[in-house]
Amino acid sequence: MVTATQEARKQREAELRRKAIIKIVRKLIKKGGLGDVSLRKVAALAGYSTTVVYSLFEDKATLITQAMDEDLLELTRVMSVAAAAHRTPMARICAAGRAYIQFGITHPAEYAFVFLQQRPHAPNESARVQHGDPSQDPYAFARSLWLEMAATGAVSSGAVEIDLMTQIFWEGIHGLTARHLVMGPDDVWFPEVPSEAHIEAMLDVLTLGVLGHFKP
Repeated sequence: MVTATQEARKQREAELRRKAIIKIVRKLIKKGGLGDVSLRKVAALAGYSTTVVYSLFEDKATLITQAMDEDLLELTRVMSVAAAAHRTPMARICAAGRAYIQFGITHPAEYAFVFLQQRPHAPNESARVQHGDPSQDPYAFARSLWLEMAATGAVSSGAVEIDLMTQIFWEGIHGLTARHLVMGPDDVWFPEVPSEAHIEAMLDVLTLGVLGHFKP
């Protein structure tokens, strides 16, 4: 009969193995992309049998999904900290947008891993990050800010409209971040402009455009 102490020790050991495997996966992705990841290769590098890896991760999609969790949680944290420094919904939205862009620019490998690579998709329940929880899920957090804006009566409060506003906002800040990472500030095809002025102008255009289009 397995005692509670033995079961707890077994769970701790499994969690240590899971973290060690995730660490290797993240290194492989940063070095060679998703194509460099297979459960067999990860098992060999981690020093575990493929049976152990399969016991912790159902498939490659689950492995990739859980490897993203750390970055998603950190992105949500920096966005929420930035927004918390402001009172009005508009200021909170813009602060979160700035934090998102700054995160991507200062963490290019992590940002590319999560947002710039096609990847297999696992069921939501496979992730450690709780989808839809604004304290963990960056999209859910951004959506909560637009819900705050809707509560003021400035924009429509319909569920579909809230998602549209969130996604348009997200697409704007993602586009600027991705362009910066892919092309760089000195790309001859994209004349360099003052970075801060560019970010502020884009946030103004995005937010004012959303306010104008989604009037209640």
